[in-house]
Amino acid sequence: MRAIQITKLEGPEAIELVDIPAPTADDAVIIDVKAAGVAFPELLQTRGQYQIKPELPFVPGAEVAGVVVAAPEGSGLEPGDRVAALCSIGGFAETTLSSPDRTFKLPDSVSFEAGASFMFNYGTVYFALIERGNLAAGETVLVHGAAGGIGTAAIQVAKAYGAGRVIGVVSTEAKGEIALAAGADEVVLADGFLDSVGRASVDIVVDPVGGDRFTDSVRAMREQGRLLVIGFTGGSIPEVKVNRLLLNNVSVVGVGWGAFAMTKPGHLMKEWDAMLPHLSSGALAPVIGPSFPLEKASDALVCLEQRAATGKVVLTV
Repeated sequence: MRAIQITKLEGPEAIELVDIPAPTADDAVIIDVKAAGVAFPELLQTRGQYQIKPELPFVPGAEVAGVVVAAPEGSGLEPGDRVAALCSIGGFAETTLSSPDRTFKLPDSVSFEAGASFMFNYGTVYFALIERGNLAAGETVLVHGAAGGIGTAAIQVAKAYGAGRVIGVVSTEAKGEIALAAGADEVVLADGFLDSVGRASVDIVVDPVGGDRFTDSVRAMREQGRLLVIGFTGGSIPEVKVNRLLLNNVSVVGVGWGAFAMTKPGHLMKEWDAMLPHLSSGALAPVIGPSFPLEKASDALVCLEQRAATGKVVLTV
């Protein structure tokens, strides 16, 4: 089979298209890959900068969609099933393996590209908003980085689960259009966002950005508000003076989805099942960015590195 391998840790330009034997395993689902999601962990892996460091050479790619070739007895999967899967590694290839509890039946209405763009982002924000943030119907949600993969997923999950108002925070007017298309009720620019939103005006803040906007996010929350810490794409890890928390009885909540969900048997499937009706209806619809053929995986990773894309970058196989 054709596959992309990382053979040396010299960046995305150094990855190689190779012909290697297809993987097999009696206890795993064998998937004919149709699309693979491209994310920052794969980019970091090309330089040996990600926490997961497989022995060289290896095939990267953690999120795929495709068709089942074979599945273990009792898995509930059959050859020919359309699926999305979290394979952790090996997804940038024509065939990959996934454990049954990380392989999800994909509705016929959902494209392979969307299937390969779903679970990491939407699983993260479902865990954030529903399981950690306890989103209640009618609440106001503020989403930082609202044009990104996490941001657009957060907008859609919040709306699907009853938020009364969703405000997207973006860095440019063009990104504001993306957030609005994803379902935000309104957008504000990151520079001076608190003046636009107002103090004590939101119930939940979704923050994958961090950086210097953190304190104003705390100020934006109403009594018993929750600030959901997902990541730090802004670069710096912020600190909070805890007196600000007690003044209005607000909470700062850590969201470590991968470390939690992937170590709890059945939890990923529980999240998938909860979101499936909204995925089937189109209420949850990943924003797909540039698509590259497998042999252009280097270009896909460079596109990601240069932040030249909006939406999820995908490989088609």
